[in-house]
Amino acid sequence: MRYVALLSGGKDSCFNLLHCQKNGHELVAAASLRPEQGKGAKLDLESPPVLIIFGLEELDSYLYQTVGQDAIEIVARALDVPLYRGTIIGTAVEQGSEYGTRSSKKGIAGDETEDLYDLLANVKAHHQDVQGVSVGAILSNYQRVRVEHVCQRLSLTCLCYLWQRRQDELLSEMIEAGMEAILIKVAGIGLTTKHLGKSLIEMSPTLIKLPVQNDLYGSHICGEGGEYESLTLNCPLFKSRIVLTDVETVIHSDNDFATVAYLRIKNARLEPKAGTDVSAPVTVPPLLGEMYEAVGASVTEAEMNPDPLTAHLADSVPLFPDFVTATKQNGKWVAATNVQVKCSADESIEKEVSKCFQLVQERFASYHLTLAHTTNINLFLSSMDDFAPVNAVYSSFFGTSPPTRACVAVDLPPGIRVRIDCLAFVESEVTVHLERQALHVQSQSYWAPANIGPYSQAVLVDERLFVSGQIGLLPSSITLPSPISLATETALSLQHVDRVVAALRNGWDGHTQMAIYWLSDVRHVNAVRKAIDAYEGDKVAVKLLVAVKTLPKGALVEKQVMVHTGRALLEVEDPDLDGDEKKELVLKTVQPIFEQGDIVVGDLTLHWETSQSHDAPNSNGCTLLCLRGENSKSIDKDVALLGTRLQSINALQPCLNNVLSIRHFYNVQGNQELIASLAILPFLKISKEIPPVTNIPSRTIASRSKDDWTITMLIVN
Repeated sequence: MRYVALLSGGKDSCFNLLHCQKNGHELVAAASLRPEQGKGAKLDLESPPVLIIFGLEELDSYLYQTVGQDAIEIVARALDVPLYRGTIIGTAVEQGSEYGTRSSKKGIAGDETEDLYDLLANVKAHHQDVQGVSVGAILSNYQRVRVEHVCQRLSLTCLCYLWQRRQDELLSEMIEAGMEAILIKVAGIGLTTKHLGKSLIEMSPTLIKLPVQNDLYGSHICGEGGEYESLTLNCPLFKSRIVLTDVETVIHSDNDFATVAYLRIKNARLEPKAGTDVSAPVTVPPLLGEMYEAVGASVTEAEMNPDPLTAHLADSVPLFPDFVTATKQNGKWVAATNVQVKCSADESIEKEVSKCFQLVQERFASYHLTLAHTTNINLFLSSMDDFAPVNAVYSSFFGTSPPTRACVAVDLPPGIRVRIDCLAFVESEVTVHLERQALHVQSQSYWAPANIGPYSQAVLVDERLFVSGQIGLLPSSITLPSPISLATETALSLQHVDRVVAALRNGWDGHTQMAIYWLSDVRHVNAVRKAIDAYEGDKVAVKLLVAVKTLPKGALVEKQVMVHTGRALLEVEDPDLDGDEKKELVLKTVQPIFEQGDIVVGDLTLHWETSQSHDAPNSNGCTLLCLRGENSKSIDKDVALLGTRLQSINALQPCLNNVLSIRHFYNVQGNQELIASLAILPFLKISKEIPPVTNIPSRTIASRSKDDWTITMLIVN
């Protein structure tokens, strides 16, 4: 695609251009924001001088690098592309982890992010074929979130190939690629005025040592913590090299903690080069990490002995007794399940999905909630052909940081094209930004896929982390591997989930409580199960493999997880000043509990797994109940006895006595009379009330060790 470069003049924004070129994108323009007049000198672009005079002052900004802003003029000349400048008028009005609101895609008046919107809108007006924006962000969620917000509103794709890369590797790759950049500002422990003007290759030994020397404070090799800023003097894409002829050191502040100083560049000139170095070595990180390569290899080996399972569907899917739309609140959690509306044949899919969300809104309103409180959504379609029009309507109900989502196509009953279940969390108005964190990455990178719909990759709330279903897309292009490869897709889906979780991990290790592997072909069950066995994670998770009709983009596998941080608020005794004991809630690390077992009653076999955050009645977790059997004359008696047996298993009680919602999977190829007999669910016979249940027609259902279950219940408490 043709793209515009957001230039800071530093090493990161310029190095990202090399990766944009490596991935087949074409640079057509550059854009940058500068301080208001008086903070820096404006250059005459119509008559480019050989000698350029800089008048530089630093401006405090949460979003933009302002040291070296005037030098951007000569950087754009070196790239030989038109430069579009804007002025930083706004301030950091919104300083939180999110930008905008969850109910609207609009910006925030007076925020400096809106200056970027105006700048890129101007670029797009002059270059209507521009589709992408290059951004050199490595770790800054603050920067990435705001640039992506602007790009989404302008229908632009963010190209962010340095995102989440290891900084020691990046520094080495920059030097190897022929990047010539110098330090123009220092503001970190271990860096002084003597380092100003030094090149990356000269500074490399010092920069690599900084994180070790400053472990107490935390330092970043590439300066992501503000330790230093840089100016690129030469890059393989430059048509000319920048030569500084007169510089002056300015000390902003000098103290025992860290000197803050920068270079005022007075004179510089351009020296023509023979041309761009299109053969410059640009290192692309490996697609898969070592562990995930092993996962893929296990799939390849298993494919040599394919599953005997096949899907022979009837001409019409049997009509299974359906559950009604229901809602329930457990503490601060609210579930809405089996949300659907039966529309007439002439009504559009857009109308149907809109009615579904209106129904959710009505149900949530009774709990004083809105759709903005939604944490996780499961979207079931009768046909993946409806994916695009459904997304178009779906996105209109959400703004910044939408809920996580898994979307699959299943064999819904006639007249139903959309079915939804969702979870919402009741946030207090005072601590709303503290209770919920979202990861909503919309940039193309080497890290993990940008979302392909209106959802966040992950949402963390109440020590629960929900991760959207991850299919095996190539992150750099948002396409599936070609040729088709179950091994690569499976390995990528696992790697994507782990990278998403790692991006939100902050002071906790956590553990996966639930892992669903959605498959588009029943014959892949055994191969994916082998991958699960080879995978080192998810040891205390309930695991389920479900074959359905189709997955987004024609993917073969999609992994969806729920993770617990491994922390819980526990009551601890604390002596007060009078010597009396009092209890207070303290956030402490807890040990997860995982147990499983099997029960056989007559012709019925039940496998159960439960994963709880810790050993307490109020623990959070989920439980899996898998059933198969024969439709014998004693089925009612067997079901009743099964319920009694379940009630006697202590490990299941935290979940069974505190159900929030149930996803009820049933095999559309199974014995329909048996399914109907079990429709009331043995679990419900021991429950005080019927909990919210969502029906999910499935083409096969498998657990970690057995295939072809008749029905399965995934219970969240």
